[in-house]
Amino acid sequence: MKQAWLGLIGLLERHIRLLAHVGALLPLALLVFDALLGNLTVNPIQDATLRTGKAALVLLILSLACTPVSKWLGFRAALKVRRALGLYAFLYASIHFFIFAVLDYGLNLEYLARALLEKRFALAGLAAGLLLLALAVTSFKYWQRRLGKNWKRLHRLAYLAGLLAVVHYAWLVKSDLREPLAWGAGLAVLLAARLVKRRLLY
Repeated sequence: MKQAWLGLIGLLERHIRLLAHVGALLPLALLVFDALLGNLTVNPIQDATLRTGKAALVLLILSLACTPVSKWLGFRAALKVRRALGLYAFLYASIHFFIFAVLDYGLNLEYLARALLEKRFALAGLAAGLLLLALAVTSFKYWQRRLGKNWKRLHRLAYLAGLLAVVHYAWLVKSDLREPLAWGAGLAVLLAARLVKRRLLY
């Protein structure tokens, strides 16, 4: 049993980048496939918005999980896909915003401004998206060298982006809060693991 488990871990370590890319692109492939076949719900724009938003949230949480998994479980290969998962989260957030702003609101600036003022979930989502934009732009080695120690401080804002995304989801669904609360609890666990690890180091 132990050898089988070690073999599985070794397999994951060798192919983790491929698995991350395939897994991250799968929701987008399924969305395109369902759209082409007309298999979205009776409200296809809403369905596509929800699916891309959920994919962005899941991938963001997974990217944040990479460091605790590496430090607490010793699975260092997780760090190899942390950046990729974060960038995929930004990709889905961008598609999510495109569907909302262009397909749903027709890029009507007046309607979009009114939505941001009247719908608090839209404002929280926009704030999360802007944070993800800043993190995606500065995720490259050039910015790591240029920002130095400030780069790590900046990228800790990923937790704030995750919190805003959870709040965005909760305010959107309004009634059934079980799923957004579950993701919020997961985010809290990851943040706690990071803080506990830091306290142990000092």
